[in-house]
Amino acid sequence: MLAAVAGALSCVPVVAAAQAQKTIRVAFPVAESGFDPQAIADNYSATIAQAIFEPLYTYDYFARPAKLVPAAAEALPEVSADLTTYTIRLRKGLRFADDPAFGGKPRELTAEDFVYSWKRLLDPKVRAYSVHVLENRLVGGDQAIAAARRSGAFDYDAPIEGLKALDRYTIRVRFDQPYFGFRHWLTTVTFAPVAREVVDRHKDASSRVAEHPVGTGPYRLADWRRSQKIVLEANPAWRDARYPAATDPADAPIAKGLAGRKLPLVARVEISIIEEAQPRLLSFERGEIDFVDLPGDLAPNVLDGDRLKPSYAARGIELHRQLEPALNFTYFNLDDPIVGGYTQEKIALRRAMIMGYDRDTEIRVLRNGQAVPGSQISPPWTEGHDPKRPPLQKYDPAGARALLDRFGYRDRDGDGYREMPDGRPLVVEKASTPNATDRASDELWKKSMDAIGVRMTFVKQKWPDLVKMAEAGKLQMWALGWIHSIPDPDSSYALLYSKQIGMMNDARLRLPEYDRLYEASRRLPDGAERNAIYAKMTDLVRAYGVWEVGPSLISSWLVQPRVKGFKRHPFLQHRWQYYDVEG
Repeated sequence: MLAAVAGALSCVPVVAAAQAQKTIRVAFPVAESGFDPQAIADNYSATIAQAIFEPLYTYDYFARPAKLVPAAAEALPEVSADLTTYTIRLRKGLRFADDPAFGGKPRELTAEDFVYSWKRLLDPKVRAYSVHVLENRLVGGDQAIAAARRSGAFDYDAPIEGLKALDRYTIRVRFDQPYFGFRHWLTTVTFAPVAREVVDRHKDASSRVAEHPVGTGPYRLADWRRSQKIVLEANPAWRDARYPAATDPADAPIAKGLAGRKLPLVARVEISIIEEAQPRLLSFERGEIDFVDLPGDLAPNVLDGDRLKPSYAARGIELHRQLEPALNFTYFNLDDPIVGGYTQEKIALRRAMIMGYDRDTEIRVLRNGQAVPGSQISPPWTEGHDPKRPPLQKYDPAGARALLDRFGYRDRDGDGYREMPDGRPLVVEKASTPNATDRASDELWKKSMDAIGVRMTFVKQKWPDLVKMAEAGKLQMWALGWIHSIPDPDSSYALLYSKQIGMMNDARLRLPEYDRLYEASRRLPDGAERNAIYAKMTDLVRAYGVWEVGPSLISSWLVQPRVKGFKRHPFLQHRWQYYDVEG
């Protein structure tokens, strides 16, 4: 018996070493911007942070439609009958990853950590993109924001009536109105906890800790070469989480041999930044990365319609297709002296450019048919999305030229390009990244605008630099995508709420009617009444020419045969802890 025990113990380091050698290899098309949960502004950084920081809740790995399940929380939230008060109880014994800020001692996660972290969303200095989730709703929240603006500093020690730690493991959140979607926000990395000691030690001038993430999630940051490579390693302090059993027989092959195993299954994740689509696909074909999101422009190389070409299928490569829960749009800066403004001639310019853009060619050629026309602000998979609604904007270059003529945008010097109604030059500058996909998009925009006589130029910068320029209102036009991590579409509509200017509202729209409708929508549950308000807001966006609403994309993920346990979820981009690899 003793010999058996000794033999078992001797296997432990061998098993651990074998596990440590397993690595998931990933490629992202744009560089990360940083990993502060309360300040993240892009999906790629959020995906990495989601592996480092664990929120209170997540979604069942297999259930469709999305099903809320506890993560750091002990159980689902207790919600009052009027849906204004949430009481949440934490699991006990959860720990942050080790960090010098903790003085060499284990650091348990407590309710106060969530209170502190959510106060950071209210701190004007942090400039949190998701402040709209709490602003104008949280009891005492607006007063705390106003006090911080007056004094120049947020008082984290001052109590907020609507945000309290009742004891070491219990959080209570109170709103002044029903808040039906709040539970979904508790699945996002934005509402994941950070430790005050870490923020105090590592914060920058904006009180952000983008470069020093310390969380309670399945992984921790092991190495980081900015804009090149990010390496995550398993967090030994993470809780005991297990791979779930499949409830649908169709998912049984995915869970085979994995159900009940401790997570994460693989101890190391390597994320490389490969901006160009062709090199990413080549890297996948050489076996250097484990899965890749197939860009639409390369679909003909790999797909026959909606299926893999035989040469790929014969290698055991799997195809996972899904209509993305994402809103894609090109915004106009409403503060800009050329494309901005609310007068009829300014609205006419934007609407003409939207009418003149050849989105049919975008879908057919640039996306290779891997998309459907955009029809509304509520993306697919979200509450309020109407699959029967017709396309929001149509390609009509003749109508665009007539509209420009009507409002005085004419070619006065005969060079083929129009001038402003007052005779000044009309030049519109669109921002984009240097990658091949954006270059192809730029060419289509220029060709479309040339056809209606609008001169277009381009400013080329890397993604993080464009984010900063957009926040400062320095871009005229930029194409963005807003990928939803929850079924509630509120954040898509918040992108044009005037109180989000400088944060989410890059279009810098100031429209009282839109604000009124948005605030009304926040007080309603999912259903016909709220959907009718969403339709009115979508119509306002079209009427004022605020966005060119892009197509809804169909994602096609290619997965290497060595990857096991892989299943796409509409609201969780990657869940690396559930993936295993052979060899």
